[in-house]
Amino acid sequence: MTIEKTASAGTLESSDILVTVEKGEPKKGVVIKLTSSVSKQFGKQIKTVITECVQTLGFEDLIVTAVDSGALDCTIRARVKTAIYRACGSTDYVWEA
Repeated sequence: MTIEKTASAGTLESSDILVTVEKGEPKKGVVIKLTSSVSKQFGKQIKTVITECVQTLGFEDLIVTAVDSGALDCTIRARVKTAIYRACGSTDYVWEA
């Protein structure tokens, strides 16, 4: 899969996260721009979940902008995957239980 466009998934509602992904610069790795009211408590965990999800899908150079409103890890994973699939224009979803 290749990033074709900027895409997002999620909402700004409570217990959700709005994730936007776009193609990053080569050799810059995964760049995460996180805005969260709980970033002091959970920012490191949120960034870890996002990074692991991006790498699991095989991407290395990606910019992820996340606006968190108290989302659980499972919601973060779902939003990141959905945004990436949308950015790639793919409908070949591989969802885990």
